[in-house]
Amino acid sequence: MADYELGTPGRSAPATPGTPTPLISSMRVDSLSYDRKSMPRCKCLPIDAPTWGAPHTCFTDFSAPDISLTRKLGAEFVGTFILIFAATAGPIVNQKYSGAETLIGNAACAGLAVMIVILSTGHISGAHLNPSLTIAFAALRHFPWTQVPAYIAAQVSASICASFALKGVFHPFMSGGVTVPSVGTGQAFALEFLITFNLLFVVTAVATDTRAVGELAGIAVGATVMLNILVAGPSSGGSMNPVRTLGPAVAAGNYKSIWIYLVAPTLGALAGAAIYTLVKLRGEDEIDAPPRQVRSFRR
Repeated sequence: MADYELGTPGRSAPATPGTPTPLISSMRVDSLSYDRKSMPRCKCLPIDAPTWGAPHTCFTDFSAPDISLTRKLGAEFVGTFILIFAATAGPIVNQKYSGAETLIGNAACAGLAVMIVILSTGHISGAHLNPSLTIAFAALRHFPWTQVPAYIAAQVSASICASFALKGVFHPFMSGGVTVPSVGTGQAFALEFLITFNLLFVVTAVATDTRAVGELAGIAVGATVMLNILVAGPSSGGSMNPVRTLGPAVAAGNYKSIWIYLVAPTLGALAGAAIYTLVKLRGEDEIDAPPRQVRSFRR
């Protein structure tokens, strides 16, 4: 992203009538920082109306490339396949080799997979990888509803393909990759709701606010996934994602309490995204603040 910083202080005098516009402006290009007050706002993708009574908000502060829906869906399919394959393989290997992975290994498999997929495909599809995230972003007008069915179809099909690939490789140990609760239904529901709330709070911060961690978005989201699995993995499986549960459930034929993993993450995602949208700083909150150096990861 090219960022801009005003080269001279103060307001310049108006141009003399008839004076040609210079080919090179007085603005200095800096790839790491910009003055937010001098940065011209651009047309953003894909929001056209205010959210929660706030001013017009964007996915990013810079123009998004024109990427076809086919390319986005292809990146989303591959990214979700990688995530489900890695996140499900960890518990399967743990089962097959008598705890060789451990809980920390399972958490690392999922967190590292999320991180590398965001860093490699985030600029193409946004790297949602999660129907709950896609629905939450659409509900808060960070993503067009017209693309939601196609994104969810890509995520679900990728999850099923990855799960059957794992079944072929690790048979008969597929059951180890299915997320099923080891606690009561209410406790599992609450855990999945809360950890998905945590995840979407972080994702919304790094995806919709350029004052957040920017290029470190992949690391921030991956670390959140790891933390959530360390907390909830032994109890609910730490799914946070309907397709993390759906694909392995189909491959293993185990649908125990599957409704929890479809409903709780979606509600938690909506709540987490909405709360960050409510608490984040608005443009008017920064009027008297000095210019800050920021980095932006999302397109």
